[in-house]
Amino acid sequence: MLIKKCIMLRQKLCGTLFEVCRLIHKMSIPTAKPFTVFVEGNIGSGKTTFLEHFRQFEDITLLTEPVEEWRNLRGWNLLDLMYKEPAKWAMTFQAYVSLTMLEMHRRTTSTPVKLMERSIYSARYCFVEQMMRTGTLHPAQFAVLDEWFRFIHQQIPIEADLIVYLKTTPSIVHERIKKRARSEEQCVPLSYIEALHKLHEDWLINRTFAECPAPVLVLDADLDLSQITEEYKRSEQQILRKALDVVINSPNKLSPKKPISGSPISIVPKIRL
Repeated sequence: MLIKKCIMLRQKLCGTLFEVCRLIHKMSIPTAKPFTVFVEGNIGSGKTTFLEHFRQFEDITLLTEPVEEWRNLRGWNLLDLMYKEPAKWAMTFQAYVSLTMLEMHRRTTSTPVKLMERSIYSARYCFVEQMMRTGTLHPAQFAVLDEWFRFIHQQIPIEADLIVYLKTTPSIVHERIKKRARSEEQCVPLSYIEALHKLHEDWLINRTFAECPAPVLVLDADLDLSQITEEYKRSEQQILRKALDVVINSPNKLSPKKPISGSPISIVPKIRL
């Protein structure tokens, strides 16, 4: 009886040790990081249309701007409040934008490619910067938002492998904003769009302001809907080229639903100021 109990105990112990070893091995396997793309551009530049183009690929996770969260935080429309009374609500709105964008940055995905509409970088380098320069934000409010950004940038890893910049003309996107008739945006003046355009250009093209965290792929987003689809198809090769490398080395062996076609588009080199 004693020998039988010893044998059973040894079997149970071996089973437990095996399970522990299995868990340790599983934890030691590095988690694959997705190839992460930020889709940047002015208000009305067509970011949503661009993202929808890539919905056809099963290996891409699309993360759109959390506008509905900005429009309904416990019943409060922060986007509307910010546009109507920017001096009062700009800091509150941008603080919540930073929180929601950070959540998107940190969200895990099961696919080898992650396309994200805007980023915490454009929130700081374009929108917060514009509010500071025009005096919408008090210098003390700007200092708080900037310290939050610096802390996040230094302490929390934000993955960025490529930036797709939807380059537009301010007057064209201003007309698009009027046509899409989003209630909160009807008071947006052309001067605001022009200021945001310059900040995007200085950040992503001219490299005269702020740090660009990844190479930049520039697409002409002034084209009308009938032409812009072809422009987006041309971007597939640059965006999915790295994705295919990830897929080939992935144990899941996932693959795009459609083959990549089109000629390469030149990429603005990554530069750190």
